[in-house]
Amino acid sequence: MSVCVMENKADQVLSIKVMRLSRPLFTQCDPHHLEFRSLTATKPSPEMDCSSLAHADHDLDMTLSPKHGLLLPQSFGTIYLGETFQSYLRVQNVGSFLVSNISIKADLQTAAQRLPLTKKNNNVALDVLEPQQSIDDILSHEITELGTHILVCEVSYQVGSGEIMTSSRYYKFQVLKPLDVKTKFYNAESDDVYLEAQIQNTTIDKPLCLDKVTMEPSSLFEVQAGWGTSWSNASHLFGGIVNIVQPGEIRQYLHCLKPKQDVRGNLRLLRGESNIGKLDLTWRTTIGDRGRLQTSQLQRMVPNYGDVRLTIQELPNPVKLYEAIGFVCKITNTSERPVELSLVLDIRLKPAILWTGISNRPLERIDPNHSVEICLQLVPVIPGLQSLSGLKLVDLLLKRTYDYPDIAQLLVLP
Repeated sequence: MSVCVMENKADQVLSIKVMRLSRPLFTQCDPHHLEFRSLTATKPSPEMDCSSLAHADHDLDMTLSPKHGLLLPQSFGTIYLGETFQSYLRVQNVGSFLVSNISIKADLQTAAQRLPLTKKNNNVALDVLEPQQSIDDILSHEITELGTHILVCEVSYQVGSGEIMTSSRYYKFQVLKPLDVKTKFYNAESDDVYLEAQIQNTTIDKPLCLDKVTMEPSSLFEVQAGWGTSWSNASHLFGGIVNIVQPGEIRQYLHCLKPKQDVRGNLRLLRGESNIGKLDLTWRTTIGDRGRLQTSQLQRMVPNYGDVRLTIQELPNPVKLYEAIGFVCKITNTSERPVELSLVLDIRLKPAILWTGISNRPLERIDPNHSVEICLQLVPVIPGLQSLSGLKLVDLLLKRTYDYPDIAQLLVLP
């Protein structure tokens, strides 16, 4: 591990030093090419035949330094949200006499809170510290907030005269955001929710390896298997490796969330639930440093089902031209009152499909939060991809018409 040192400047009996523990960086060194004249400038030894070097293979790489290597950090560096801040704290007696009753306290001050970092009930204590002796401790904390952070180190001790001395040191650093997450939600007719997540590497010069992108659903939903429960094993997608995200690049992930079995069909509960869950991201840098981020609770725009909801339960697809097909529709009363409806079949809106059956026929009464299923038939008369339209429900009490255009797609084969 390499270190970056921050120390106090004032003259004190106890010297405070904080060294950030970090890994070395990859660097590319310019090689120093070795010219043949430099070999012949001195008198050759009997064991060395310079003429043989002149006739050596032309592929010989005459360099004196490696092209790649590791570089120790020359500054404090950059800390990103989700990484672990590790530092080495040393308090050393640089005076010529011993001190006693030493107490050391290290806290990390953020905009919202102050977090203790030292162990042993928030402090490190020692009875006596001889000259040139030191107290050492490792500080570690997972960064969970953006913005300015201040590492506060406080030391109190007693000198030989009995006077109690105190010293405080402050080390300020900024925490930046490594990833930017944008989400989009799509509410399906089947009550499924599709989440599209766009993850962008917002660092300047740090490629990130996304180890895992996991969706943690809320209590009403579960992640459908095969739809991104965890992308940790997705090493190849669309013909290439996608877990390495270069600075500025964006990766897209799709998750499908389905209502749990015990709440499926409870539209009142689903309609009032806007929380979907959280995204959990873990990554590694090119030198192996790990980081983890979890988004806040993701919220969707709740679907507006209206007073009466109509969904397709069973629909054969594809179908043949001029062949009558039957399917099942589910009608749900999402209002707070009983409804009496009439079914209207209108073929004027979609001449590619002919409805068969009785139009303007009354349906049975539907109580609040209850459903009924009806069987319908149609005949496709034009090939191609056709939309099912022309279904209407009329509220016999309020004289209100509910129109359902393009409720499903049907592929008609010639």
